[in-house]
Amino acid sequence: MNPFVLSMLLISLGLGTTLTFMSSHWLLAWMGLEINTLAIIPLMAQKHHPRAVEATTKYFLIQATAAAMILFAATTNAWLHGQWDINQTPHPLTSTMMMTALALKVGLAPLHLWLPEVLQGITLTTGLILSTWQKLAPLALILQTANNAHPHLLTMLALSSALAGGWGGLNQTQMRKILAYSSIAHLGWMILVSQMAPQMTLIALAMYIIMTTAAFLMLNNVNSTKIITLTYTWTKAPLLTTITCLVLLSLGGLPPLTGFMPKWLIIQELTNQGLALTATIMALTALLSLYFYLRVSHALTLTLSPQTTNASTPWRTNNKLPTLALATAAILATCLLPITPTILTLMT
Repeated sequence: MNPFVLSMLLISLGLGTTLTFMSSHWLLAWMGLEINTLAIIPLMAQKHHPRAVEATTKYFLIQATAAAMILFAATTNAWLHGQWDINQTPHPLTSTMMMTALALKVGLAPLHLWLPEVLQGITLTTGLILSTWQKLAPLALILQTANNAHPHLLTMLALSSALAGGWGGLNQTQMRKILAYSSIAHLGWMILVSQMAPQMTLIALAMYIIMTTAAFLMLNNVNSTKIITLTYTWTKAPLLTTITCLVLLSLGGLPPLTGFMPKWLIIQELTNQGLALTATIMALTALLSLYFYLRVSHALTLTLSPQTTNASTPWRTNNKLPTLALATAAILATCLLPITPTILTLMT
């Protein structure tokens, strides 16, 4: 892709997200979401592969449907109350419709079926943008409208997302689909406490972005998108393979890695709010996600004998990809748990 075109698209992505962050009017927020969608469409279809075109078409149709629902809910709210402010959606009909549209836009269960298919059809770099940056603007709107939403709706979305993300990833062999189902499960944890403790949602979002960035950069570095090809990476980069296992286990929430922090804090908050049953169910669904990451780690480290590789010295090949971002993300994705009190102090 032409560098000038790429720069324009990336600037448009930043503009759309910033416009949504800064807006207090539903029309401006809707415009920011539309700019975001239109900016990432060329990035998704740049390979001109049938699967990429199919994924792009699916993504465009889903995002257009969600944007139409958001506009319809905002118009209905203005008709009922004469208000276009994002924080002013007191009517149950408009708040439920708005939360459902935002859930469709971000990929919350049971409106999640498009996300694994779309992520599977695009490149790893575009998948990284779709899994991290594209979630910022809808989650900002969810946090602003969560106070007006029904608590049972948020709990239902969170529990179904955690269950769908855990069960859906169990039998997958494609890493992009595994990361898509992991995204759905993490979104469930974020939404669950968006009404009672928004700062916990922000902490969970920040940790998810760090860990997902590290995972996508590692897959891009070793040029692997399937579990079977990941089993050969130890001959090329044994240290990177070890760090990949740690990052994947961190995504699963295994202590003492970074991914344990948001789950621990959210379960503690749910217990303080008297929601012990909900906390127990969420903890059990975390075991599902942890299982399929353990399965990937087992395939990476314990399933290939050193004598079965035909290449002579593949670990001697020089890697031309930049590794500063990868190293930074990997360190943050594995070592942030000891500074949890500092992060809590900064966020609260």
